[in-house]
Amino acid sequence: MTILVPYDGSGLSKTALSRAQTFAEYTDDDLLALVVIPDEPGYAHRHAWLEPEDTFDVGVIERKLTQEIRDVAPDADVRAEFVENTEPTADTTTVVVRTIKEVAAEVAARVVFVGSQNAGKVTRPLASIGGTVADDARYDVHIVRHPDPEFASD
Repeated sequence: MTILVPYDGSGLSKTALSRAQTFAEYTDDDLLALVVIPDEPGYAHRHAWLEPEDTFDVGVIERKLTQEIRDVAPDADVRAEFVENTEPTADTTTVVVRTIKEVAAEVAARVVFVGSQNAGKVTRPLASIGGTVADDARYDVHIVRHPDPEFASD
């Protein structure tokens, strides 16, 4: 079975990844860290994936986040998905959530560990990735609401 962790570089996603790694070691499940990179440069800058003066480069973002994942969970598989928003009425959160849910279904995820900037505020704020991912009954969900101390400043 597979444990899936959407990873965005936040302290909450690092905590989710760390906890998922412990869970995977205990259950002998595969661990997959998923990086969803929307085609929106502003999103990348808001998430501090790039420096303010950097131009949008998917390869740079993927390498940076993969290294962060390796630092937290060296045994995790990493998958990066670059997504283009082709729907004029869909916002970036919708596109990211859809991708997470599609990958979860594709890999038959047993548990999804979610720790995003929005999931830690309330279970389902208007722009929640965590709350929307949790709607899918095909897998269990572990929502990280508080980062572990070593990731709190991220």
